[in-house]
Amino acid sequence: MKQTNIVEILRSHSIHQPDRLAYTFLTDETVETRSLSYGELDEQVRAIAAALQDLGMAGERVLLLYPPGLEFISAFLGCLAAGVVAVPIHPPRRNRSMSRVEAIAQDAEAKLALTTASIFSNIEKWQSQTAELNSLQWLNSETLVSKRELAQQWQPIITENDTLAYLQYTSGSTSKPKGVMVSHGNVMHNSQCIQEGFELTPESVSVSWLPHFHDMGLIDGVIQPLYAGFSGFLLSPVSFLQQPIRWLQAISKYKGTHGGGPNFAYDLCTDKVTPEQLEILDLSSWCSAYSGAEPVRRATLERFAAKFQPCGFQPQFFYPCYGLAEGTLMVTGGNLSDKPVYRQVSADALARDRVVEIDESTSRVKDLVGCGRSRLDTQVAIAHPDSMTQCAAGEVGEIWIKGGSVTLGYWNRPLETEQNFQAYLKDSGAEPFFRTGDLGFIQNDELFITGRIKDVIIIRGRNHYPQDIELTVEQSHIALQPAASAAFTVEIEGLEKLVILQEVKRTYLKQIDVEEAIGNIRQAVTKEHELQVHAILLLKTQSIPKTSSGKIQRHACREQFLQGNLEIVGGSDRQKPQNNPNLITV
Repeated sequence: MKQTNIVEILRSHSIHQPDRLAYTFLTDETVETRSLSYGELDEQVRAIAAALQDLGMAGERVLLLYPPGLEFISAFLGCLAAGVVAVPIHPPRRNRSMSRVEAIAQDAEAKLALTTASIFSNIEKWQSQTAELNSLQWLNSETLVSKRELAQQWQPIITENDTLAYLQYTSGSTSKPKGVMVSHGNVMHNSQCIQEGFELTPESVSVSWLPHFHDMGLIDGVIQPLYAGFSGFLLSPVSFLQQPIRWLQAISKYKGTHGGGPNFAYDLCTDKVTPEQLEILDLSSWCSAYSGAEPVRRATLERFAAKFQPCGFQPQFFYPCYGLAEGTLMVTGGNLSDKPVYRQVSADALARDRVVEIDESTSRVKDLVGCGRSRLDTQVAIAHPDSMTQCAAGEVGEIWIKGGSVTLGYWNRPLETEQNFQAYLKDSGAEPFFRTGDLGFIQNDELFITGRIKDVIIIRGRNHYPQDIELTVEQSHIALQPAASAAFTVEIEGLEKLVILQEVKRTYLKQIDVEEAIGNIRQAVTKEHELQVHAILLLKTQSIPKTSSGKIQRHACREQFLQGNLEIVGGSDRQKPQNNPNLITV
């Protein structure tokens, strides 16, 4: 009988191989702190599911606030086994605002929150901060899994392809979080795409440091090992960021075959791992080192491959891919044994949405990395975003996708769902596509990403909405003009860097303390969004580019910044653009 959801796969594993290792969580020293077999995991999942069913939570949304560890896996699968809609969310760090948790709880209309004993102890303090969290029921899942008799009370559920499994809230937004509705069918379809693309087998070994509340960490780090029946080793994201060698040590120690992350993760490893540490690494088992979630850069891959070649790493281990939450996770990827596909194109032609290949001797070259092709019934089209017609060969357009991994839409956002998930190519009668907002082209069946229409800022694999950053900036100092700031990124030495433009109130133009204002902005953005700002420019009143209706023109702001055409009162720039001579630094 064909399994229709991931819980049925767990049940099968627990029956046929109950003692086989499912997951292991590693400490900062890559020492095993705790492991779960399929049998143990299944019992915990059924216990949590039974408790949720007893509370009448079937069909309701339940928040999952968990630190890195195995407790999240049991709780997430427990929700799915109970017919509950799971809502993974990052618990705030100590003394941090609960605004994002509150916003998601309100948007999802959550009835209950599951968490650990350590977080459970903070609930009274959180509830005192906001009425939204005070109305939630809170449950410590660790007390549930200790009650073995609960597992026997679980009642199996029946799911269809379009049965909602969980809400994946897009990262970075605090004021208006948006929940992507992922179905059980989406999970199964995308898991099969990943398994086929990476040629994963029960003998594979996954090593992941990715956050479980993001799509990549959840689908690939947590669900994929269970789907394909292999062991998954997990580290804390903070553990990796503090010392990247820990991820590589775990791959070396446990003969990891599968693992990856955003482009910055490979840069971090290349920059931080010492020559002495190289001597203890064996990366020869690592046959699928995937890179996604942010632009994949050729220089990053080549630097990493050169540095870790003495450790057994080979260039063909790299697996550039493309995906997004609205596609569950992976949309395209290559063949496992192939080397990355590189193209050098004219940057000037690319700016005009044309693809012109050139050689290295030509100036204004842009290196692009291929992100493979789609699998199963997934289709990728390149469309003119305005005319809604298919692009010709050699043209850059918006990437549209359709297939079994395309999710159900946005929770409680029917208009946005219709606008984004119900796009039709005017020159064909095909079924509706999802509009990704990303730009690219297809050449020899290989997808290349060139940019994005969306204003969403992606830094280190995390999405940040410019409106949220701009609001933080405007509120950071009394001299700053409301609704007159722009946040965007520029590429500096191959990395996306954050730039902020902010108008000064007319009454403060002659008396503003520039250094104080810039310090406030930098501190506020770091605290609220965990971002470092590359450049901050304070502008004259009514000088920032806007539309006739008063909307900030971020693209125009970026172009004027690069060209040095802004009316600047003062600023701070970690690295002055060569063509921005008017910048006053402090």
